[in-house]
Amino acid sequence: MFLKGDSCEHMDFKKISKNTGRFFGWFFLVLCSLIIRVIPFRLLYGFANGIGSFGYRVLLQQRRIAQESLKIAFGRGKTAEERETIARESFLFMARSAVELMFLMDNPCLLKKRVTIVGQEYLQKALAKGCGVILVSAHFGNFPLLMAKLALSDFPISGIMRPMRDSRVERFFLDKRQRLGVKTIYSQPRTACVNETIETLRKNGIVFIPIDQNFGTGGVFVDFFGSKAATATGPVVLAQRTKAALIPCFIVRQKDDTHVLIFEEALQLRQKATPEETVQENIQQLTTIIETYIRTYPAEWGWIHRRWKSKPSVKEG
Repeated sequence: MFLKGDSCEHMDFKKISKNTGRFFGWFFLVLCSLIIRVIPFRLLYGFANGIGSFGYRVLLQQRRIAQESLKIAFGRGKTAEERETIARESFLFMARSAVELMFLMDNPCLLKKRVTIVGQEYLQKALAKGCGVILVSAHFGNFPLLMAKLALSDFPISGIMRPMRDSRVERFFLDKRQRLGVKTIYSQPRTACVNETIETLRKNGIVFIPIDQNFGTGGVFVDFFGSKAATATGPVVLAQRTKAALIPCFIVRQKDDTHVLIFEEALQLRQKATPEETVQENIQQLTTIIETYIRTYPAEWGWIHRRWKSKPSVKEG
């Protein structure tokens, strides 16, 4: 039985533990950024692989989440050894993405050269209509490079993002995004996010929206790797409201650690019997496209997120 004082001490310990963790996260970020500034580019990915391997060994909770997520997605289609390989590779890819992002954001000329674009005509065709473009994607590949490449190619790109829990880390990356010309639209407060997004689209801007993370009870449940996943409806609702084009896009790492930014054709919205069914149908369309890319390049996705955490009610299921 806890006394009142015991409870307060427990809460204080949790707060201290959280703040300590964030401090060391910030310290590690600063240390890595300093190392990245001085090491030769040819050693960059070896350094990243070391970080990724170390992270896979010590970040036990994240590794467990990745293994659980992979079992949900591929439990019947891949062996435990195959899933373990994907989990390990995903940690290496995340480390590579983080390290090269910090390096390339400070070297924009090199960034432009290391990311090529496929399907740019689909984006230009959509922009020619003058109603803006919603780029629908996922936390897949080095997606911040996707936005940076577009900004450096003179496209008016904004990204809807959750602010990071550590304000120092948020300011660190916000400054780099701003210097490259990537505009940030914070997901909270929600009303401000919606208003700013609509204003951007009405100015024929481009808004990047990833829809691959658990959305709690505020979205719709769609099929994702054979299981129901709570998914944001924002892209379809915004497209209906503004007439903006919906274009799926992804960035894929190549064997030489260059990247290809791929634009799909604009999604043609399917109309169903009710507005709710229309949103559900088209979010399913987009989710299926995302799943296809993840199945093709499984190590490129962030498996450490609990994508299937929320469960549909009996009525929804």
